[in-house]
Amino acid sequence: MSPCNPDLVHAQRGGVVESFHRGAIAIVDGDGTLVQSLGDIARPIFPRSACKVLQALPLVASGADQAFGLDDAELALACASHGGEPGHTATAASLLAKAGLDASALECGAHWPGNDAALKALARVADAPGVLHNNCSGKHAGFVCVGCLMARAAGREPAEFVRGYIGADHPVMREVTAALAAATGADLAHAPVGTDGCSIPTYAIPLRQLAHGFARVATGHGLSDGHARAARRLRQAVAASPFHVAGTGRFDTRVMQRLGERVFCKVGAEGVYCAALPEQGLGVAIKMDDGNNARAAEVVMAAVIEARVALSDDERHFMRGFSDAALINWNGIEVGRLQASAGLRAALAP
Repeated sequence: MSPCNPDLVHAQRGGVVESFHRGAIAIVDGDGTLVQSLGDIARPIFPRSACKVLQALPLVASGADQAFGLDDAELALACASHGGEPGHTATAASLLAKAGLDASALECGAHWPGNDAALKALARVADAPGVLHNNCSGKHAGFVCVGCLMARAAGREPAEFVRGYIGADHPVMREVTAALAAATGADLAHAPVGTDGCSIPTYAIPLRQLAHGFARVATGHGLSDGHARAARRLRQAVAASPFHVAGTGRFDTRVMQRLGERVFCKVGAEGVYCAALPEQGLGVAIKMDDGNNARAAEVVMAAVIEARVALSDDERHFMRGFSDAALINWNGIEVGRLQASAGLRAALAP
């Protein structure tokens, strides 16, 4: 943790701050100019699932979306960390079927649905979850589609060609990594590299460069024609089908249902959040030092959207429900608040 990072979120109870959540923010425009920053934005961090839209660029740039007739829901799912609800798993299966394969092609591993209702419903009828329930199954299905198009061009058998696509040296993953590098401008060949929860490589990238990647998603500036077209198409797909990028009750889905194409936002594990703000031509990257997602990272992203996006009074009230949220106990009693810190509010103020 960087000692210079400010406290961005306060959990208050009984009139005192019970917990401080510290972190860093970078806001960058499409040309790479730093518009605003708080904390250490030069430290490389693993973006985890926050960068899925960047990893999905080859799905559209390659023409695989058109070759397999993918719709908005399927493209949104390729950018998703979904809750494993039936609508998610059915869409992942449809995405694979259009490429001529099934769930056996996925190498993301299986876990129980993140959505509580979906988990309980599945547990009543099954002893274990399948790979389609993995929150990354849509992203991986998108990778498989890219591989199937490559196989078609090479005259190879698709199922055989895509096998091992999670490896860094596989042609599919090389294309995905190249897209991530091109969007962020990061030298991934020399970046720290780890293994993500879904088994693909994850590269550590400074927040400033990560924010620049999302500014490019917002504007198309600095991207190849194919990647710029892909970024625009993916943003449109997610705005048209926001349920598929997260799920029932989730921050990303709720915000994009309300604000549409004005905001593309995506959570990642360990307190990472990124956003593209097309009307402002900005990209945002957030990292919470304590890795807190559902509490702290959402509060910070909500405060950034309040400050940077043109909102109606009703929309501002909606977003304030995330950036200044009541803490409710099991008896339905308000016991405190989870709030953007005064320092964060002041820093973001026009």
